[in-house]
Amino acid sequence: MGSTMEPPGGGYLHLGAVTSPVGTARVLQLAFGCTTFSLVAHRGGFAGVQGTFCMAAWGFCFALSGLVVACEFTRLHSCLHLSWGNFTAAFAMLATLLSATAAVIYPLYFTRLECPPEPAGCAARDFRLAASVFAGLLFLAYAAEVALTRARPGQVASYMATVSGLLKIVQAFVACIIFGALVHDSHYGRYVATQWCVAVYSLCFLATVAVVALSVTGRTGGLGCPFDRVVVVYTFLAVLLYLSAAVIWPVFCFDPKYGEPGRPPDCPRGSCSWDSQLVVATFTYVNLLLYIADLAYSQRIRFVPTL
Repeated sequence: MGSTMEPPGGGYLHLGAVTSPVGTARVLQLAFGCTTFSLVAHRGGFAGVQGTFCMAAWGFCFALSGLVVACEFTRLHSCLHLSWGNFTAAFAMLATLLSATAAVIYPLYFTRLECPPEPAGCAARDFRLAASVFAGLLFLAYAAEVALTRARPGQVASYMATVSGLLKIVQAFVACIIFGALVHDSHYGRYVATQWCVAVYSLCFLATVAVVALSVTGRTGGLGCPFDRVVVVYTFLAVLLYLSAAVIWPVFCFDPKYGEPGRPPDCPRGSCSWDSQLVVATFTYVNLLLYIADLAYSQRIRFVPTL
């Protein structure tokens, strides 16, 4: 009777985890991520909410990328109670969004061509410029993984690797931007109509997170009905809900009867409720378009929930 065990010294490590195109992209993510936050922490410097966000984003992405590479290389991901394909696809998309945001915010707030005053001096400027370059390279490395792992038309794949699955991550990310603007003095509690809009954002965000969580944990089969049908119905309802918010929010914030059609002259930049309302309105339309695209793509995808 032949043994089913793998031969000693072979089969336990997966070299393709670092030598394949996807593996190479992940190794570059580790290299660029480590270089970026090392440059910032050493001499580049960061301060305030913007700098803290950038460092937190880079640190989070580096830690999760290290975990993914380690699990792929040692094949330990087979021991995790996760749908590994869904997990890696969702994380790659989230990391792409986080690294893209940090790659824009850090140069915008911290990088200048002229040298800052001492004691930072020109050395700090050079480190910030280098960190900005590597932050851009980090974003490209994560975007390359998304492009390499994205399901092609007609291909059977895990749900999060499909366009519909990737859009779920973008929708949740945009909703977080909306929530950030809402809590920043947006005065959404003045009218029942604007409170309805907040309820729409919250319900759609929670449902989107639930879809992602069910996919990543591989528990989509416990819904009692086909997961793809549930996703299509939910996406259709989300389109209707966001459509109502896209009409109601601008009316109750920018119509002269209820709000301000233009930016008030006595409204200081950076701490103005009108600015927050404009951000919410803009990203409401962004998410509406994302849900419409999601609905269109979800009509013709094929995926295996447990991949």
